[in-house]
Amino acid sequence: MNLFDKFGLSQELATSIKDLGFTDPTQIQGKSIPHIIKGKDVIGESATGSGKTLAFGCGIIENASPGKGLQALILTPTRELTEQVKGVITQLARTKRLNVLSVYGGVAINPQIDRIPKADVVVATPGRLLDHLQRRTIDISKIKMLVLDEADRMFDMGFIEDIEKIIKQCPKKRQTLFFSATISQDIKRFANKFMINPFRVSATKMVDPAKLRQVYYDVQKNQKLSLLVHLLKNESRGLVMVFCNSRTNTDFVVKNLKANKISAIAIHGGFTQSKRTKTIDLFNKAKVGVLVCTDVAARGLDIDNVSHVYNYDIPKDAKDYVHRIGRTARAGEEGKVINLLCDYDHDNFSRVLREYSEFNVKKTKIPALKRIHIRIDRQDQPRRRQFNRRPRR
Repeated sequence: MNLFDKFGLSQELATSIKDLGFTDPTQIQGKSIPHIIKGKDVIGESATGSGKTLAFGCGIIENASPGKGLQALILTPTRELTEQVKGVITQLARTKRLNVLSVYGGVAINPQIDRIPKADVVVATPGRLLDHLQRRTIDISKIKMLVLDEADRMFDMGFIEDIEKIIKQCPKKRQTLFFSATISQDIKRFANKFMINPFRVSATKMVDPAKLRQVYYDVQKNQKLSLLVHLLKNESRGLVMVFCNSRTNTDFVVKNLKANKISAIAIHGGFTQSKRTKTIDLFNKAKVGVLVCTDVAARGLDIDNVSHVYNYDIPKDAKDYVHRIGRTARAGEEGKVINLLCDYDHDNFSRVLREYSEFNVKKTKIPALKRIHIRIDRQDQPRRRQFNRRPRR
C-alpha cells in the first residue's frame, strides 16, 4: 500500500510519487502535506534530506496549472540547492507538464530572461531574483505560493533584506511556507510579519545519536594535515566530507590530499556553477571519495552514504557544527565525526560544547604520524617539499 494515498492527492501527482519509488511519507511530509495541500501557511522545522522538497512540491503541483504564468516561487540560499529543488519539482510535475525554471547568479542572465515568461514555477536565489525584479524581467505579482527553503541559512548569509523586498512584491493573498533546519527568533519574527496563522510542524532529527560517534584530536597547527592524511588512509570509510572555514583552506587541503594520493575534490563559492554541479555529481556517484568544502557550498545538498565528517576547522557558529555532523549517522547507518583542534580552534569548539551540552565528544590519542608531501604554490608555480609533521620535542 502507498501511504501517500491517504493525503487525497491527484492521480497525476500520486503517479509521479510512485514512479519516484516513494511509498512511505517521512515525518515532515506526514505532518506538513495535509496543511500544505489545503492552502495553509506552514513553518516546517526539518533537517536536510528529510523530504521537505517533496512536501512543499506536493502543494505546488496540486495548485499550479501549465501555461498560466508564474504561480509558485521557491527561494533557496545556494545555486546547488536551487538546482536540486528544481530537479525534484520537475520530476513531480512530469505528468502535469509544468515548466520549472532555476534562476541564480554565476551564470549568464539573458537565457534566464528568455525563459522566464514561459515558467510556471521558479526556483531562485534571492540575489539573482532581485536583479530580475530590478530589471523588470520577472513578474511575481500573481504568484499563489511562496516557499523559503533553508530559511535559517538565508538569514545567516545576510539575505533577509533581499527576501523582504521580494516578499513585498508578492501578492498579499498567497500561501507562504517556511522550511528550516532550525527555527530562530529571526524566522519567528519574519513569520509573524508575513504569514497568516501558520501551522508549525517539526520533524525529529534524522541523525541517530546512538549511531553517531564524535571524537577530537588536540594537535599542533602543523600536525593537522598529516593527521588528516593518516586517518583518511587508515580508517575504513565510505564517503567523507571534510569541512573548512574558508576557500583558502579548502583549496590547500584538497591540493595536499591529492599530493598524498588521496582521491579528493573541493567545492566552495569561488567555483563556477558548472564546476560545482560536476563536483557534487562525482561525489554523489562515489567516483571521488572525499569532498572538501565550506559550509556555504555544502549547505542544503542532499548527499547520502556519508560515513565520516571531518572538521578541519571548527566553525564559529555552533549551528554550523550541527549541520555538518547531520551529514552522517542517518537512516540507521553508523557515522563518525572527527574534529581536528589546534590552538585557534578551541574557542569555537568550547562554544559548540556550551550550546550543545548533550554532545559526547571524546578526546582521542594522536597516532604516530609519517612524513607527508606538502604543496605550496607561489606565483602560480607549484613546488613540493617534505615536512616532518611529528610534534616538536
